[in-house]
Amino acid sequence: MIDYEFLRLVWWVLVGVLLIGLAITDGFDLGVGALLTLVGKTDEDRRVMINTIGPHWDGNQVWFITAGGAIFAAWPMIYATAFSGFYLALAVTLMALWMRPIGFDYRSKLPNKQWRQAWDWALFAGGLVPALIFGVAFGNLLLGVPFTLDDTLKATYEGSFFGLLTPFALLSGLISVAMLLNHGAAWLQMKTTDQLLHRARGVSVILSLTTVGLFVLAGLWVALGLDGYVITSAIDSAATSNPLTKTVSVEAGAWLNNYSQYPWMMLAPVLAIAAGLLCAWSSLQGKGGLAFVFSALTMTGIILTAGFSMFPFLMPSSIMPEASLTVWDATSSLMTLKIMFYVACIFVPIVLGYTLYGYWVMRGRIKQSELNQPHIIY
Repeated sequence: MIDYEFLRLVWWVLVGVLLIGLAITDGFDLGVGALLTLVGKTDEDRRVMINTIGPHWDGNQVWFITAGGAIFAAWPMIYATAFSGFYLALAVTLMALWMRPIGFDYRSKLPNKQWRQAWDWALFAGGLVPALIFGVAFGNLLLGVPFTLDDTLKATYEGSFFGLLTPFALLSGLISVAMLLNHGAAWLQMKTTDQLLHRARGVSVILSLTTVGLFVLAGLWVALGLDGYVITSAIDSAATSNPLTKTVSVEAGAWLNNYSQYPWMMLAPVLAIAAGLLCAWSSLQGKGGLAFVFSALTMTGIILTAGFSMFPFLMPSSIMPEASLTVWDATSSLMTLKIMFYVACIFVPIVLGYTLYGYWVMRGRIKQSELNQPHIIY
């Protein structure tokens, strides 16, 4: 029998895996879109860039949908509170994401230069804005979200959209932008040739080092100036979900407690820093495949660092700490977690399998001389 405590922990791991999968797959096409007006100097360059992600971007969106669905199924209180509190931010994100299918379909409908440039900037926004907002959201989770719970566990968000844009949250947003744009540049190193390839290498070196620098700065901020949350009452990890049955204190540097209790967690920030530096080195050496692998490992390390630091918290409350949502008290029922666990065991490998197959079929570089060939769609 699979017990409730184990399933709660398993779903924390599974959602983390889905978020990492989202960053690695959808991350590079967001990055390429945001780099469209920076790395692509000519219309031909930009067409090549778009065609490198053309066969993959919509399939990569499956990870976004799956991650959202998993949060809804496993952590319904997180889903409800997040969509209430971050409603405007999520609406802006969705509007930016809409620019991608529209831009890909309409950009090349007319040969007019101004028409194509306008859609290039729309695709730029479609890549940059979600990357920034995702990072800002993670930063706000570390800071604590201003919500309360009443006796019926109804959540009330008491913040505002501009209240999300604090200095630390914006720093987190910049880390997200840097690492996703770097991932896009690493992807371009594997898929392009000539001057476009050389520009992608140079951008990747700068963005890799920028990601590492911003990540270290955020780590110092957390260690020296950011309050964390600590559960100060007994935890019944097998009890029915009710966030109001615990007590929580806010303490300086508390987000580092897990690293002293579980030293192996230090592997996450070490991985992020080491992989980021190796990504820059790989780009300098012209090893695009290695740069992409190390970029993916950098993002994995950064996401794991955030998850390890906050565990078992999922969404702390900055104004009602005892209402903070955790792995042990914000989950669905045992039956729901069981059913979804078996569903995930079946379908996550399927999604991963056809995703990898699609990359294998569409492997190889795209050249400007091939832009008028039948297999080029944009």
